[in-house]
Amino acid sequence: MTAGGYAALEVELKQRQSVDRPRIIEHIAEARSHGDLSENAEYHAAKEEQSHNEGRIAELEDKLARADIIDISKLSGDTIKFGATVTLVDEDTEKKAVWQIVGEPEADAKKGRISITSPLARALIGKKKGASVEVVAPGGAKAYEITKVEWR
Repeated sequence: MTAGGYAALEVELKQRQSVDRPRIIEHIAEARSHGDLSENAEYHAAKEEQSHNEGRIAELEDKLARADIIDISKLSGDTIKFGATVTLVDEDTEKKAVWQIVGEPEADAKKGRISITSPLARALIGKKKGASVEVVAPGGAKAYEITKVEWR
């Protein structure tokens, strides 16, 4: 994963541990004070929220412990690999798109980041500027021409 992706996971982990966890514990204590726990919807909702939060904390800790941080600024070359920012032109519509290939935890299509495991990224890995790639995605096959490979 990139350094930015690692930092974002660290921020989420700190938020969940230092803000969300105490807030949820407070909700559980407050719901307990209302009496009978067997029919206490607030208590059950707070316990469910606690379970979800603790599960996400464990998941984040695991991802951070196993993370391999790659400094994209030190990468170069004209062959597409992890971290590359690729400009593509749809061969049917001539529509241009720019994607950065990142790790799964930091993928966000709205921000132009696709996971290394996505069909498009898998089709792009190992290709160079000027190459044409065909991607079989859930929406059908699409053909793209690679117009630019950058490292930023």
